Amino acid sequence: MAIALLAVREYGCGALRHIAPLATAIGPATRTGARNAMNIAGCEFPDELWYHVEHQVWARVDEVAGEAVVGITGMGIRLAGEIYMCRPKTVGSVVEQARSVAVVELAKSIVSVKSPVTGTVLAVNEALAARPEQVHEDPYGHGWIARLRLAQWPADRAALLRGDDAAGAMQHMAWLNRLQGQDLDGGS
Repeated sequence: MAIALLAVREYGCGALRHIAPLATAIGPATRTGARNAMNIAGCEFPDELWYHVEHQVWARVDEVAGEAVVGITGMGIRLAGEIYMCRPKTVGSVVEQARSVAVVELAKSIVSVKSPVTGTVLAVNEALAARPEQVHEDPYGHGWIARLRLAQWPADRAALLRGDDAAGAMQHMAWLNRLQGQDLDGGS
């Protein structure tokens, strides 16, 4: 049901005719691994994270501390290709939701990584300077990009999804990008 509501909200009532092919081509979200996560088109999405679907970024929010760790989703990495360099904003920089928190260099382009939340950069993942492949190897762990002090969490949360709502949106994103249930390295 969540996918139908998202499709109608984003693309109007005519989008409903695309729901059946989406479910057939992508398949349902499944739960995987030791951590509770959804698997969509071969990409893992941990349940505890908040996702900005349009920009394929995530936030691990600690509301008590007022902080969030942010990074790129497995699907975002798969869509972008290999990352050769990752340069986060400097500590102390103020970042707005859906604005650049980092720049990554891909095979043929340089791309801005958008932040899922608004805040001030408290720390950056220094390890990515020497080993940017950590973003591919462990996007939700060692591949994190920055830790931010939250500035507008209640307002930012309105643009983010998690759980079943995120699953429906990610299935739709996979369908739009013609992703099938392949491994992240492109195998089948």
